[in-house]
Amino acid sequence: MLATAMLMCASLTAVDGDTVRCDGQVMRLLGGGIPFVWGIDTPEIGSHAECLKERKLALIAKGRLRELLEERGLRIEIKGYDKTPSHRALVNINRRDGREVGAMLRAEGFTREWRPGHENAWCSE
Repeated sequence: MLATAMLMCASLTAVDGDTVRCDGQVMRLLGGGIPFVWGIDTPEIGSHAECLKERKLALIAKGRLRELLEERGLRIEIKGYDKTPSHRALVNINRRDGREVGAMLRAEGFTREWRPGHENAWCSE
């Protein structure tokens, strides 16, 4: 298990609803979760979406994440790295008041729970 590492970013931007870019490094939000056990999932953006509904939901989630990232003093905790070829950092982003950004997105209905082997069907509902 990787010890938590803290990170500061000169530039922090939303890539999609559950992915950010910190100074060029792509990172996946855990939403308070535990790497490879549970986390959050948002609809896919652009050509990765399976339907128009998913694409629209993805843009809305990305917009809300962008708003949440505007606060100064965000704390980024690296909890591990995924198994993709790019080895994205798996992170929790905490606001000054202690609330975790991904958990806020989930509470507001922009994300769903992610677990290994579970697929979220954004188009069938």
